[in-house]
Amino acid sequence: MKLPPHPRIAIVLLSAVGDVVHALPVVNAIKRHRPQSNITWLLQDAGAALLQGHPAVDEILLFQRKAGVAGFVKMAMELAERPFDVVLDLQCYFKATVLTALCRAPIKIGLDPSRAREFNWLANNRHLPARPVNHVQEHFLEFLDYLEIPREPVEWNLGPWPEERDWQKHFFRTLPQPRVALVAGTSNPRKDWIPENWVRLNDALQEQFGLTTVLVGAKSARETALGQKMAAECRHPPVNALGSGLRRLVALLDGCDLVISPDTGPLHLAGALGKPVIGLYGYNSPARVGPWPQETRLLIDAFHDPGEQPQMTFQHRSGRMSRITVEDVLAKVEIWKKEFFQKRK
Repeated sequence: MKLPPHPRIAIVLLSAVGDVVHALPVVNAIKRHRPQSNITWLLQDAGAALLQGHPAVDEILLFQRKAGVAGFVKMAMELAERPFDVVLDLQCYFKATVLTALCRAPIKIGLDPSRAREFNWLANNRHLPARPVNHVQEHFLEFLDYLEIPREPVEWNLGPWPEERDWQKHFFRTLPQPRVALVAGTSNPRKDWIPENWVRLNDALQEQFGLTTVLVGAKSARETALGQKMAAECRHPPVNALGSGLRRLVALLDGCDLVISPDTGPLHLAGALGKPVIGLYGYNSPARVGPWPQETRLLIDAFHDPGEQPQMTFQHRSGRMSRITVEDVLAKVEIWKKEFFQKRK
């Protein structure tokens, strides 16, 4: 289907910074194809913080997930005042399904029933053609195919914005290059790497490769504990930038030459910024949620067994992050140095 000349579009995608990153090429392509479109995005706090100042997003409706039923009531009242031409339901979860149902629009587009979950397809009256499970980014780009909007160029336009450059320059003014961002943790401890390995890796990165290490992430209890452990046990403690906030995290990742990260939002932020990423995967399949586009030379895949074909699966495999050794990561850093950093120079 083709969009009208001045479409009013609602994007329903509430949570997960990584998913917000994956959705941005869709929003940017719509704005590129229909500059007069008005795009309203329904999402939660974390995503809203990341999208502050984004030129393709006209309005953010903040869903208060901790408010319970009151959060749905508040959103229903706000949606009642905003008719849309099209709703793009990008998230197959119950909360998103409810909010999609509350939207006033003649066309609501979602995944086909074979790929949607939690009865998500019931809230939509149009569905993408049935296809096998693929990388999350590919799923989102299929919405552009349905709308007859060219995918290329795939753009994120995440910044840093001009007003954020001063903070970035100030932060990095005394930190020599090359720099590597170490992403401390995830929202799920089963996706985290072993703290002792971060300590060993940090010192090896500095001593063997001359890399300035910067510890980034949120200030959860686990991430804070890792920051304290590394400050106490590393011979050359990293610069601790935990808790800087998502917009400043963009500036931090943008100012580094390499990012090492488990499967979490900052990994996808780094990829969107065009940074080489060494992804540490064990709990989820990197075939479905790995860095995109994937650079297999830098990916560490402990999810699959040796010789196993990549699985496009929602399945989780616990206990596999411990299979990733410091030596595994250093071998990827060596590849980065030869194939990416030196060629760039």
